[in-house]
Amino acid sequence: MKNLKLAQIITAMVTPYNENDELDTTRLKSLLEYLLKNGTQGVLINGTTGEGPNLSVAEKEEMIQQTIKIVNDRVPIIAGVGSNSTSATVADVQKISNYSDLSALLVVVPYYNKPDQAGMIAHFTMVADASKIPIVIYNIPGRTGVKMSVDTVLKLAEHPNIIGVKNCTGAADLAVLIQNAPEGFLVYSGEDEDALTVKVLGGAGIISVASHIFGNEMAQMYRDVDCGNVSEAGQNMRILIPKVAALFRLPSPAPVKAALNERNILVGDPRLPILPLDDEQQDFLEKVLSQE
Repeated sequence: MKNLKLAQIITAMVTPYNENDELDTTRLKSLLEYLLKNGTQGVLINGTTGEGPNLSVAEKEEMIQQTIKIVNDRVPIIAGVGSNSTSATVADVQKISNYSDLSALLVVVPYYNKPDQAGMIAHFTMVADASKIPIVIYNIPGRTGVKMSVDTVLKLAEHPNIIGVKNCTGAADLAVLIQNAPEGFLVYSGEDEDALTVKVLGGAGIISVASHIFGNEMAQMYRDVDCGNVSEAGQNMRILIPKVAALFRLPSPAPVKAALNERNILVGDPRLPILPLDDEQQDFLEKVLSQE
């Protein structure tokens, strides 16, 4: 089940810790089984929501190994890799792409260095050339400090080992990418508020944080679109939008981890520099999430 084209709702999964702030593989199994029963059609590990920058090399590898074992080929698995160093990213990709059970690697646009478009093309070309499995570009200027242009994404889409983009630059860019990308190139939104938009525009789907909590609702919304019940899908999205906003009101993944813990899907607190929610913040979050 490595075919990403069959996965429209991919959960950008949190990394579960125990009370001692250690990676907890028992909780990982519980989390994965919960997600797969509640709308998730693919998982992304070691990404932004998974606190990839705060995981050690050994923890990242254990997350990959254990997730492959637990998922057991039921849904596609994507692993997040990449840094602001091209050489370090290539080294990571060469190592991690040996895991043939992964469907793809999600590689973030280089951050902090603020490369220009030509630099981004050179970076991703070198990374894609080095990888044994396909690459999905992660374009998220709110975190990297630099935006990959639509033209740059389309240029990179011509590379045979770059199969898609997780794009976080709004609906207009999604539309242009979907309209002009080569056949088979996968255009995902990385913004939950655009979950319905990307579906209606004809994109591949959503790489989602909200699907931790609202996976079934999102899956139903996509089924409604497929059946032509667009008004029902729109009503569902209108209900989800304020809840999505609440999940990102504070630095992620603190709110979604708090929501999971509240539902007895134990994943621990985020690691510093992200703080867990205090009681007042938790109460506000649950008030919004529980609204009909």
